[in-house]
Amino acid sequence: MKTIDLRSDTVTLPSQEIRDAISNAKLGDDVFQEDPNVNLLESEAALIAGKESALLVPSGTMGNLISFLVHCQRGTEAILGNKSHTFIYEAGGISSMGGIHSHQLQNSDDGMIDLDLIKNAIRKDNVHFPVTSLISLENTHNMCYGSPITKDYIDEVATIAKNNNLKLHIDGARIFNATIKLNIELKKLIEHVDSVTFCLSKGLACPIGSVICGTKEFINQARRMRKVLGGGMRQAGIIASAGLIAFKNMDKQISLDHDNAQKLANGIDQINELSINCNKVKTNILYFKLKSSSINSEKLLNEMNANGVLFFEVAPNKYRLVTHYGITKEDIDYTLNTFKKVLSK
Repeated sequence: MKTIDLRSDTVTLPSQEIRDAISNAKLGDDVFQEDPNVNLLESEAALIAGKESALLVPSGTMGNLISFLVHCQRGTEAILGNKSHTFIYEAGGISSMGGIHSHQLQNSDDGMIDLDLIKNAIRKDNVHFPVTSLISLENTHNMCYGSPITKDYIDEVATIAKNNNLKLHIDGARIFNATIKLNIELKKLIEHVDSVTFCLSKGLACPIGSVICGTKEFINQARRMRKVLGGGMRQAGIIASAGLIAFKNMDKQISLDHDNAQKLANGIDQINELSINCNKVKTNILYFKLKSSSINSEKLLNEMNANGVLFFEVAPNKYRLVTHYGITKEDIDYTLNTFKKVLSK
């Protein structure tokens, strides 16, 4: 029985083309900046993002942490959403490692933060307050239905940041899901952003790795901070070679992931025991609730698991499904039929 793993797009396994690229990668020492594939990946990433330079790091969490550490001095404050990945899921690294105070603001269902809230959160010059250094946005927004954040909104936040001498960082773990949905090039979407991170290991289906993009000065400091955190890698071309293949193939695959998510959402909407708002399904992440009183959460998860379908309950009666490379339309059909079978018992 095939396992249909909808827990996350981090579970993706590499294609044969990526495996071949890894096997045949020319290698060097990346700490010495001598790995040809890493150098090429960083150049390609900077070009795609429209930034001066880029840096390969082991994970998105490290990429975000490095970005915060470069942008913020110890004791200063960063503004971010209360549902952001950095605030909830990155082990408090910005505070424990960076001494950075987080100022959390309410995320709306579309992942955005009210502009007036951002303006009012910027600290006045007063010795009683921490100094505001950074605004951070997440695109697409994991906890907000995988919503893509629009260019108009990003530009408005960038203007606020610039007018207040602040930096703007984008946690773009799934930012290519945003660019595909919004039909916009990455370099255009984030042209007024100071730094961005994006993952190779989610929608791009690579085994490992994330990339930070920004100015040359920013990346020079980020490279030093990567070393401080133990993220300097030697023959990292095995990672970079996978990323280079993913850059070529990602558009078609991510579009398919979005189509599969919509197909799954529409199917769930037809099951009386389940509840979903299909209008909120924009990319590859969807959330649904259980309406039936004849089965509890634990039994639902266990029964679906026993039938080869895996997913998470991320909050009481709130379940997340994520489509990705390796999930086919046939897998979506099987998942929907399995829901019906389990809920009819």
